[in-house]
Amino acid sequence: MKILLLNPNTTADVTDLLHAAGSKVASAGTELVPVTAARGVPYIATRAEAQIGGAIALEMLAEAAPGVDAAVIAAFGDPGLFGARELFAFPVVGLAEAAMLTACMLGRRFAIVTFAGALAPWYEECVAMHGLSARCAGIRALDGRFQSISQVQAEKEELLVALANRAVEQDNADVVILSGAPLAGLAAKVRDRIPVPVVDPVAGGGAAG
Repeated sequence: MKILLLNPNTTADVTDLLHAAGSKVASAGTELVPVTAARGVPYIATRAEAQIGGAIALEMLAEAAPGVDAAVIAAFGDPGLFGARELFAFPVVGLAEAAMLTACMLGRRFAIVTFAGALAPWYEECVAMHGLSARCAGIRALDGRFQSISQVQAEKEELLVALANRAVEQDNADVVILSGAPLAGLAAKVRDRIPVPVVDPVAGGGAAG
């Protein structure tokens, strides 16, 4: 089986993170085909950028459609997901939906923890879009700048772990989702420092795919 791992932004280093995380959970015989957007923005962080990224994702899917069996739109807010499901006959999975549904199987209420405050309003709307607001304990995001989008998980690891623990203690979350494509693979590194299950969206997407 060939699964397209579609990064709808232009940062190839983030695609590499996604591919590395996805490869660890892909079933035997499954080939992940990583693709990075040739145009758009380095990282989708706002509603406007999500609209642009969604249109680009549909174009990328149309180009790849003849050679793949399924696709993962590898941006946490699921840009273009519903449109893709209207247009293409093969399964299309969104990182956010897959992560949240996985979290719902692991606990009662999940928290979304991410690395930039600009993402929070978009993520909140994404939770509502998927009908899961009642299962979401809250969205917590770090303040401040970061040096590199592809290195943000290493730069902010300690702060993200602390934020996840606050979501457990203060928001009563019994599952944590570490969200945003640049955090792909981080859950496996830090889950022993967070007292509830920690979901990596790429792993959730791979399971759904």
